[in-house]
Amino acid sequence: MVEYLRILLNARFEKMDERGASAVEYGLLIAGIAALIVVVVFAFGDNITAIFDNTCKAVGDGASTGSSC
Repeated sequence: MVEYLRILLNARFEKMDERGASAVEYGLLIAGIAALIVVVVFAFGDNITAIFDNTCKAVGDGASTGSSC
């Protein structure tokens, strides 16, 4: 029992390594950015597709190549 208490006390007083915490924070940041991208794509996907289609048609008409988008 005394050995167990000594281990607990030593663990409390030792300096904690924070590299694992940093990795978790970066992981949460990346997950948040990915979730934001997914939400934006689902919310504005149709509008963005229309913008790209209009741009493609305008470039195709200006080039007079007759290529389709």
